[in-house]
Amino acid sequence: MNRESFRHHTLGTVSVDEPTAATSGSKADSEHGDRAVPERLISDSDLGAGVLTLPNLITLMRLACLPVFVWLLLAQENRIGAAFLLGGLGATDWVDGYLARRLNQRSEFGAKFDPTVDRILFIVGLLAIVADGSIPLWFAVAVLVREFAVGGTVAYATLFLGMQRFDVTFWGKTATFLLMFAVPGFVLSESAILGADGFGYLAWLLGVPGVVLSYATGLAYFPKIVAGVRSAR
Repeated sequence: MNRESFRHHTLGTVSVDEPTAATSGSKADSEHGDRAVPERLISDSDLGAGVLTLPNLITLMRLACLPVFVWLLLAQENRIGAAFLLGGLGATDWVDGYLARRLNQRSEFGAKFDPTVDRILFIVGLLAIVADGSIPLWFAVAVLVREFAVGGTVAYATLFLGMQRFDVTFWGKTATFLLMFAVPGFVLSESAILGADGFGYLAWLLGVPGVVLSYATGLAYFPKIVAGVRSAR
Protein backbone atom coordinates (compact mmCIF):
# COMPACT_ATOMS: atom_id res chain seq x y z
CA MET A 1 0.00 0.00 0.00
CA ASN A 2 1.52 3.30 -1.02
CA ARG A 3 1.51 6.42 1.16
CA GLU A 4 -1.46 8.09 -0.51
CA SER A 5 -3.58 4.94 -0.26
CA PHE A 6 -2.67 4.57 3.39
CA ARG A 7 -3.78 8.13 4.14
CA HIS A 8 -7.08 7.63 2.33
CA HIS A 9 -7.69 4.34 4.10
CA THR A 10 -7.06 5.67 7.59
CA LEU A 11 -8.93 8.99 7.15
CA GLY A 12 -12.00 7.46 5.50
CA THR A 13 -14.42 10.12 4.33
CA VAL A 14 -12.68 12.95 6.14
CA SER A 15 -10.93 15.18 3.65
CA VAL A 16 -7.29 15.82 4.39
CA ASP A 17 -7.78 19.46 3.38
CA GLU A 18 -10.53 20.11 5.98
CA PRO A 19 -9.58 20.60 9.63
CA THR A 20 -11.10 18.16 12.06
CA ALA A 21 -12.83 19.19 15.28
CA ALA A 22 -9.62 18.59 17.19
CA THR A 23 -7.53 20.76 14.89
CA SER A 24 -10.21 23.46 14.88
CA GLY A 25 -10.24 23.47 18.65
CA SER A 26 -6.45 23.72 18.74
CA LYS A 27 -6.57 26.64 16.35
CA ALA A 28 -9.17 28.42 18.45
CA ASP A 29 -7.10 27.81 21.56
CA SER A 30 -4.04 29.25 19.88
CA GLU A 31 -5.96 32.33 18.75
CA HIS A 32 -7.62 32.99 22.12
CA GLY A 33 -4.85 31.81 24.41
CA ASP A 34 -5.95 29.86 27.44
CA ARG A 35 -9.31 31.61 27.66
CA ALA A 36 -12.43 29.54 27.22
CA VAL A 37 -14.33 30.63 24.12
CA PRO A 38 -17.93 31.42 25.14
CA GLU A 39 -20.52 29.18 23.59
CA ARG A 40 -22.84 32.07 22.84
CA LEU A 41 -22.21 35.77 22.55
CA ILE A 42 -25.07 38.17 23.14
CA SER A 43 -25.44 40.56 20.24
CA ASP A 44 -28.09 43.06 19.30
CA SER A 45 -28.63 41.23 16.01
CA ASP A 46 -29.99 38.32 18.05
CA LEU A 47 -33.35 39.71 19.18
CA GLY A 48 -33.96 37.02 21.77
CA ALA A 49 -30.55 37.26 23.43
CA GLY A 50 -29.67 40.93 23.02
CA VAL A 51 -33.02 42.57 23.79
CA LEU A 52 -35.42 40.12 25.43
CA THR A 53 -33.47 39.56 28.63
CA LEU A 54 -34.51 39.73 32.27
CA PRO A 55 -32.44 42.88 33.03
CA ASN A 56 -33.97 44.71 30.06
CA LEU A 57 -37.44 43.58 31.14
CA ILE A 58 -36.86 45.05 34.60
CA THR A 59 -35.66 48.30 33.02
CA LEU A 60 -38.81 48.38 30.89
CA MET A 61 -40.98 47.80 33.98
CA ARG A 62 -39.30 50.73 35.71
CA LEU A 63 -40.07 52.90 32.70
CA ALA A 64 -43.70 51.72 32.73
CA CYS A 65 -44.01 53.03 36.29
CA LEU A 66 -43.43 56.61 35.11
CA PRO A 67 -47.04 57.23 33.97
CA VAL A 68 -48.23 55.80 37.29
CA PHE A 69 -46.02 58.29 39.14
CA VAL A 70 -47.33 61.24 37.11
CA TRP A 71 -50.93 60.04 37.63
CA LEU A 72 -50.46 59.72 41.39
CA LEU A 73 -48.83 63.13 41.73
CA LEU A 74 -50.90 65.30 39.39
CA ALA A 75 -54.22 63.50 38.91
CA GLN A 76 -54.66 61.94 42.36
CA GLU A 77 -52.63 64.60 44.24
CA ASN A 78 -51.13 61.74 46.25
CA ARG A 79 -47.72 63.14 47.04
CA ILE A 80 -46.88 60.43 49.54
CA GLY A 81 -47.56 57.56 47.10
CA ALA A 82 -45.80 59.35 44.25
CA ALA A 83 -42.74 60.12 46.36
CA PHE A 84 -42.34 56.55 47.58
CA LEU A 85 -42.80 55.21 44.05
CA LEU A 86 -40.10 57.55 42.71
CA GLY A 87 -37.81 56.66 45.59
CA GLY A 88 -38.39 52.97 44.89
CA LEU A 89 -37.48 53.45 41.24
CA GLY A 90 -34.27 55.15 42.30
CA ALA A 91 -33.45 52.48 44.87
CA THR A 92 -33.88 49.67 42.34
CA ASP A 93 -31.69 51.31 39.71
CA TRP A 94 -28.87 48.85 40.47
CA VAL A 95 -30.99 45.70 40.05
CA ASP A 96 -30.99 45.49 36.24
CA GLY A 97 -27.26 46.13 35.98
CA TYR A 98 -26.51 43.55 38.68
CA LEU A 99 -28.63 40.89 36.98
CA ALA A 100 -27.04 41.63 33.61
CA ARG A 101 -23.62 40.86 35.08
CA ARG A 102 -24.79 37.97 37.26
CA LEU A 103 -26.69 36.20 34.47
CA ASN A 104 -24.14 37.08 31.79
CA GLN A 105 -26.85 38.91 29.84
CA ARG A 106 -24.99 42.12 29.13
CA SER A 107 -25.62 43.56 25.68
CA GLU A 108 -24.98 46.75 23.77
CA PHE A 109 -28.73 47.43 23.75
CA GLY A 110 -28.95 47.12 27.53
CA ALA A 111 -25.91 49.34 28.01
CA LYS A 112 -27.76 52.11 26.16
CA PHE A 113 -31.31 51.33 27.30
CA ASP A 114 -30.68 51.40 31.06
CA PRO A 115 -29.05 54.86 31.33
CA THR A 116 -31.56 56.27 28.83
CA VAL A 117 -34.46 55.08 30.99
CA ASP A 118 -32.75 56.52 34.07
CA ARG A 119 -32.53 59.93 32.40
CA ILE A 120 -36.16 59.78 31.22
CA LEU A 121 -37.39 58.83 34.69
CA PHE A 122 -35.36 61.58 36.31
CA ILE A 123 -36.18 64.41 33.88
CA VAL A 124 -39.89 63.66 33.37
CA GLY A 125 -40.34 62.97 37.07
CA LEU A 126 -38.66 66.25 37.99
CA LEU A 127 -40.77 68.22 35.49
CA ALA A 128 -43.92 66.70 36.98
CA ILE A 129 -42.78 67.70 40.47
CA VAL A 130 -42.13 71.25 39.25
CA ALA A 131 -45.67 71.33 37.86
CA ASP A 132 -46.91 70.13 41.25
CA GLY A 133 -44.99 72.90 42.99
CA SER A 134 -43.48 70.59 45.60
CA ILE A 135 -39.81 71.39 44.96
CA PRO A 136 -37.87 74.69 45.09
CA LEU A 137 -37.87 76.03 41.54
CA TRP A 138 -34.24 77.14 41.53
CA PHE A 139 -33.11 73.68 42.66
CA ALA A 140 -35.10 71.95 39.93
CA VAL A 141 -33.79 74.37 37.28
CA ALA A 142 -30.19 73.78 38.40
CA VAL A 143 -30.62 70.01 38.11
CA LEU A 144 -32.40 70.19 34.74
CA VAL A 145 -29.83 72.54 33.19
CA ARG A 146 -27.05 70.13 34.06
CA GLU A 147 -29.00 67.13 32.76
CA PHE A 148 -29.83 68.76 29.43
CA ALA A 149 -26.34 70.21 28.97
CA VAL A 150 -24.32 67.10 29.74
CA GLY A 151 -26.84 64.45 28.67
CA GLY A 152 -27.70 66.29 25.48
CA THR A 153 -24.04 66.73 24.55
CA VAL A 154 -23.25 63.07 25.14
CA ALA A 155 -26.29 61.94 23.15
CA TYR A 156 -25.44 64.21 20.21
CA ALA A 157 -21.79 63.19 20.18
CA THR A 158 -22.71 59.50 20.32
CA LEU A 159 -25.49 59.53 17.73
CA PHE A 160 -24.16 62.02 15.20
CA LEU A 161 -20.40 62.29 15.72
CA GLY A 162 -19.58 58.62 16.24
CA MET A 163 -18.24 58.94 19.78
CA GLN A 164 -17.91 55.69 21.70
CA ARG A 165 -19.96 55.56 24.88
CA PHE A 166 -17.93 55.84 28.09
CA ASP A 167 -18.88 54.66 31.56
CA VAL A 168 -20.22 56.96 34.25
CA THR A 169 -17.67 57.67 36.97
CA PHE A 170 -18.11 56.71 40.61
CA TRP A 171 -18.76 60.34 41.57
CA GLY A 172 -21.28 60.69 38.75
CA LYS A 173 -23.19 57.69 40.09
CA THR A 174 -22.96 59.14 43.60
CA ALA A 175 -24.45 62.44 42.44
CA THR A 176 -27.33 60.64 40.73
CA PHE A 177 -27.92 58.52 43.85
CA LEU A 178 -28.11 61.61 46.09
CA LEU A 179 -30.48 63.44 43.77
CA MET A 180 -32.73 60.41 43.24
CA PHE A 181 -33.48 60.47 46.98
CA ALA A 182 -33.38 64.24 47.49
CA VAL A 183 -36.15 64.88 44.96
CA PRO A 184 -38.72 62.52 46.59
CA GLY A 185 -37.69 64.05 49.91
CA PHE A 186 -38.83 67.48 48.73
CA VAL A 187 -42.17 65.99 47.66
CA LEU A 188 -42.67 64.34 51.06
CA SER A 189 -41.81 67.60 52.81
CA GLU A 190 -44.84 69.16 51.10
CA SER A 191 -47.16 66.28 51.95
CA ALA A 192 -49.25 65.38 54.99
CA ILE A 193 -46.90 62.59 56.04
CA LEU A 194 -45.77 62.43 59.66
CA GLY A 195 -42.36 64.08 59.99
CA ALA A 196 -42.65 66.09 56.76
CA ASP A 197 -40.18 68.69 58.02
CA GLY A 198 -37.60 65.97 58.61
CA PHE A 199 -37.91 64.82 55.01
CA GLY A 200 -37.33 68.42 53.95
CA TYR A 201 -34.10 68.65 55.95
CA LEU A 202 -32.97 65.31 54.52
CA ALA A 203 -33.73 66.51 50.99
CA TRP A 204 -31.48 69.53 51.43
CA LEU A 205 -28.79 67.39 53.09
CA LEU A 206 -28.69 65.10 50.06
CA GLY A 207 -29.63 67.59 47.37
CA VAL A 208 -26.97 70.27 47.77
CA PRO A 209 -23.99 67.86 47.61
CA GLY A 210 -25.77 66.05 44.78
CA VAL A 211 -26.05 69.20 42.66
CA VAL A 212 -22.44 70.21 43.35
CA LEU A 213 -21.17 66.74 42.46
CA SER A 214 -23.30 66.59 39.33
CA TYR A 215 -21.82 69.81 37.98
CA ALA A 216 -18.28 68.80 38.95
CA THR A 217 -18.57 65.44 37.19
CA GLY A 218 -20.31 67.08 34.24
CA LEU A 219 -17.33 69.37 33.72
CA ALA A 220 -15.00 66.39 34.04
CA TYR A 221 -16.89 64.59 31.25
CA PHE A 222 -16.27 67.25 28.61
CA PRO A 223 -12.57 66.40 28.04
CA LYS A 224 -13.67 62.78 27.55
CA ILE A 225 -16.30 63.89 25.07
CA VAL A 226 -13.81 65.98 23.09
CA ALA A 227 -11.29 63.11 23.05
CA GLY A 228 -14.00 60.66 22.01
CA VAL A 229 -15.16 62.85 19.11
CA ARG A 230 -11.59 63.37 17.91
CA SER A 231 -10.84 59.65 17.97
CA ALA A 232 -13.99 58.97 15.96
CA ARG A 233 -12.84 61.15 13.08
